[in-house]
Amino acid sequence: MTVGPRRTAPVVPAVVPALPLPAATWRRTTDVVVVGSGAAGLMTALALAGAGRGITVVTKYALGAGSTRWAQGGLAAVLGADDDAGLHVQDTLTAGAGLCDEAAVKTLVAEAPAAIRLLQGLGARLDLDPRGRPALTREGGHSRDRIVHAGGDASGAEVTRTLTEALRGAGVQVHERTVALDALRAASGEVVGLRVARISADGALTDAGDLRAHAVVLATGGYGQAYAAATSPAGTTGDGLALALRAGAEVADVEMVQFHPTVLWRGPGAAGQQVLISEAVRGEGAVLVDGTGRRVMAGAHPLADLAPRDVVSATVAAHLAATGADCVFLDATGLGADFLENRFPGILRACRAAGSDPATEPVPIAPGAHYTCGGVLADLDGRTGVPGLFAVGEVACTGVHGANRLASNSITEGLVAARRCAALLDSTLPAGLPAEPVAARAVPSGAVDPAARAAIGVATSRLAGVMRTAGGLTELTGVLAGVPRTSGPLDLAAVEATAVHTVATLLAAAALARPESRGCHRRADAPGTRPEWQVRLAHRIDDTGHLHTRTVPLTAADQTQGVA
Repeated sequence: MTVGPRRTAPVVPAVVPALPLPAATWRRTTDVVVVGSGAAGLMTALALAGAGRGITVVTKYALGAGSTRWAQGGLAAVLGADDDAGLHVQDTLTAGAGLCDEAAVKTLVAEAPAAIRLLQGLGARLDLDPRGRPALTREGGHSRDRIVHAGGDASGAEVTRTLTEALRGAGVQVHERTVALDALRAASGEVVGLRVARISADGALTDAGDLRAHAVVLATGGYGQAYAAATSPAGTTGDGLALALRAGAEVADVEMVQFHPTVLWRGPGAAGQQVLISEAVRGEGAVLVDGTGRRVMAGAHPLADLAPRDVVSATVAAHLAATGADCVFLDATGLGADFLENRFPGILRACRAAGSDPATEPVPIAPGAHYTCGGVLADLDGRTGVPGLFAVGEVACTGVHGANRLASNSITEGLVAARRCAALLDSTLPAGLPAEPVAARAVPSGAVDPAARAAIGVATSRLAGVMRTAGGLTELTGVLAGVPRTSGPLDLAAVEATAVHTVATLLAAAALARPESRGCHRRADAPGTRPEWQVRLAHRIDDTGHLHTRTVPLTAADQTQGVA
């Protein structure tokens, strides 16, 4: 592959270009299939159902069991008298470190207040101030109080409850415990549906069938579980991103993995979903200290403990590397036990269950994989470069987040993009039946062996974490090149292992190809930001699974052009 101003050419292993699909035993037709049931997927389906469209939702677990319900922070929107859209835009651009699409950011900021009002209209129980308006707080990187919460630290759970209840009342067909395998494509390349299968209790795939549709909307979340440990739930294995690649779409900014700076440290062998301590705790006055009580962020940034996440995570990582310590500490004891109990009840319960009590002692923390700023290259209406395929929420790369997401812009973006995507589809869906799909191509290599998944996660965490080097990333590509395939029947474990291998390969390739440090992407061997690399790296695969990379302008109008 060739990329970028200096034309580097790292050697990258091939990924699985198509899954060995089980035969379809049934076929159904709908207007739109929505894959995933976090905020973006639920809102897309709800808005389309309200427009009278036939909608089918496919979700890997129970309805609403995505990443959204774990969100402790809130939703960013300009609602305060001392705030304005220009400030929110500037804060987002500053956090994004030069890779934001400014037009997309302005659209997000302009439409965020309406998304909050819609949630309230649907019955969301937001935290209110004495005047009955949404109570606003501040998080890292924000210059004003503009974060809306629910239940203190249970904002995501309340958004999920609100949208799930509304969707269940809208008559939408929902396939729970069902996995999307690969897109169905017409001879023209247009996506005309999905091959799906139900997931049995032991992870086997049963009752495979084809959902034919005029449009498929991916809302499958990120790929945090490509790492050994992350704050995201078990299902965030990058399935949607891998499916989009196999359908011919491009993905971008895959190297921009946001590490949350305050993840409860539970030992060097911790794996799976980790306990997150919301940035809002620092917004209320908690500080980061080392083992001697010295402030870690003092002098590191003008906003100190409320600096953007990439800055705080990199500062903590550098401190750990310099001192040899395993963790630093979040000291929230000055906030008082009563305040913490009322403002952050969920965080206190989770920390205490893990053996740490923020009310009485500084708790050990270290950065952990949290949010994936990159994804399927799309505009804020969800359009990708493949007709019939759309992407909204964390699975999409719209340019809103750039090289580093501003705190609490994620659910807001998911809601705004979902509403825009639904409006676009409602106005453009053709009449009649979708085109006939062509037969899926043969897969000579099979899926990735699930037994290799743990090793992939360990290698990705070790070699593509907060701080990266060319040597470490090259080592990671070697690990990924040696991952075995399986000739056994396709099951959920193989689908997820294949997706994890795909996104880890893309991450390693993109991080190798970007010889600078920008936002979430930090190269210890290239610590400066280089102006010639203020470009987006977009990737596609060919029929053999080999990667091809190009640079992309930062304007939304150009991002979806020229996709193979």
